[in-house]
Amino acid sequence: MLTKRMEKELNKQINAEYWSAYFYLSMSAYLGSEGLAGGANWMRVQYQEEISHALKFFDYIVERGGRVNLMPILEVPKAWNGLINIFEETLKHEQKVTGLIYNLMDVAIEEKDHAAKSFLQWYVDEQVEEESGVQTILDQLKMVEGKGHGLFLIDKDLGLRVFVDSTKV
Repeated sequence: MLTKRMEKELNKQINAEYWSAYFYLSMSAYLGSEGLAGGANWMRVQYQEEISHALKFFDYIVERGGRVNLMPILEVPKAWNGLINIFEETLKHEQKVTGLIYNLMDVAIEEKDHAAKSFLQWYVDEQVEEESGVQTILDQLKMVEGKGHGLFLIDKDLGLRVFVDSTKV
């Protein structure tokens, strides 16, 4: 059984995951309207990942006998200044999410909830991968100054990303 504190924090994380999903879907829409179909695809896959993360938290709360409390999702940004700016904002956001996951882990430790610690370790590891992947793309974009043939090739590569629900693996 979850403690009330752990349940409350996990519910806040569901909200954060859904906000993240909307954030990335908004980026996808923006990039699509800017003719960057690869970037739009990459962000749409990111959206799908965030939805699967939210559902993993949702299922965990139910499995542990808790109650899911879905809250309103705050508005997300709608415009950026090109692909470099998008990936800078993505990196900042993923770093923020890492902090949220670390906070959850701290709560699990304080509550002596070993099951939650085990569950959250997957997210700790996932965030290392998220930040690293975004940093790599950002570094590449900066190398080509976000324009020209380099941008074309990077956008093409971003279009190859496909959604794999890693929460089910």
